[in-house]
Amino acid sequence: MQIGPHQLDNNLIVAPMAGVTDRPFRTLCRRLGAALAVSEMVTADASLYGTRKTVRRLDHDGEPAPVSVQIVGTEPTRMAEAARINVAHGAQIIDINMGCPAKKVCKVAAGSALMRDEGLVARILDAVVGAVDVPVTLKMRTGWDPDNRNAPRIARLAEQAGIAALAVHGRTRACGYRGEAEYDTLVAVKRAVAIPVIANGDIDSPAKARQVLAQTGADGLMIGRAAQGRPWIFAEIAHYLATGETLAEPDPDWVRDTLLAHLDALYGLYGREHGVKVARKHIAWYSRTQPGGAAFRQRVNAVATTQQQARLIREFFAGLNDKKTPGFGPASTREVMAA
Repeated sequence: MQIGPHQLDNNLIVAPMAGVTDRPFRTLCRRLGAALAVSEMVTADASLYGTRKTVRRLDHDGEPAPVSVQIVGTEPTRMAEAARINVAHGAQIIDINMGCPAKKVCKVAAGSALMRDEGLVARILDAVVGAVDVPVTLKMRTGWDPDNRNAPRIARLAEQAGIAALAVHGRTRACGYRGEAEYDTLVAVKRAVAIPVIANGDIDSPAKARQVLAQTGADGLMIGRAAQGRPWIFAEIAHYLATGETLAEPDPDWVRDTLLAHLDALYGLYGREHGVKVARKHIAWYSRTQPGGAAFRQRVNAVATTQQQARLIREFFAGLNDKKTPGFGPASTREVMAA
């Protein structure tokens, strides 16, 4: 799949997720088979660009190309300026957020709330595309609520504005992440435009990936929550789509080493004290389906140093390799769901 001048290695993309798709996570997913990884959303409010959080999000040192940065806001001029600033900091693709359903985003009419005002959508798209010389993409939902699925109309506005590609999550803003994603609207979007359309929502296995591509005719797939704690899902899907064969599950030692390398990168970005806190959710995701994961998470969440985290992780994965080791006890259904 091609986005502007960028020919991607395949059609698998990491979805932007606030608090998740930082540089270590994006780089890891790229190494494990994703062709593109979109950053956490960066605010269009330039007055916040000196904050520690935004400074980190503007840092793309060592990140493989092409670098895609998502911006969020409601005012065309500010969105245009945000696009220019991020390009100056290394962004090679600008992505516009019209898909986030979070209340704190929608209450200021940003994210998926923008889909209620198609005139404002058109002004934002025109402003951002006209502000930069790099491709601009758009992430959106199927509409505001099930009675107002206007994604095909917005797709046509996007194509007219010069948007290079569209990603569509198969739920409305009102649906949040409840229920199952629907793909009929994605079929309508694909028929409405000639630019690449990327399907998003509930793609959690190689078989589901093939089904969604066949059902929608989409040019690519965007995967978010299914990659949390399983960043190798991109390699699994790529292999399955190419060969029809399912890769074997990775062995515990490989998963352990992948997790420890991921945590080292987190510590390097956030510092050791804050990095330990950021690491906890990733440790939970990596261990959520493993026997004894619940008790392990309870223990690892109580420690405060990188050395303690690493020691408990090694002990836990050693127990997975040794069937004689009782481990930390079975995970409850509630714990698995919470993780």
